[in-house]
Amino acid sequence: MAKLSGLQRDVLSLYRNCLRAARKKPEASGAQRQRRNWIEEFEKNISIGKRDFGAIEYMLRKGHRQLEIYEDPGIRDIHR
Repeated sequence: MAKLSGLQRDVLSLYRNCLRAARKKPEASGAQRQRRNWIEEFEKNISIGKRDFGAIEYMLRKGHRQLEIYEDPGIRDIHR
């Protein structure tokens, strides 16, 4: 397997953290739907070129902000 760049590692880390955060929420809160939404969001943006650093960094910042909000214990569900 090829070595991953720093940005690639950051994207994979964000992806794993999103799935973990959704797993921590009670199933009744719609966590399963939220996991699917996050996976769809990552798949939708897979077409971003790996050399388009500005877009990747923007999406990482956006994803980290969304994750931070969702990890808040007071937040039970997020709708798109």
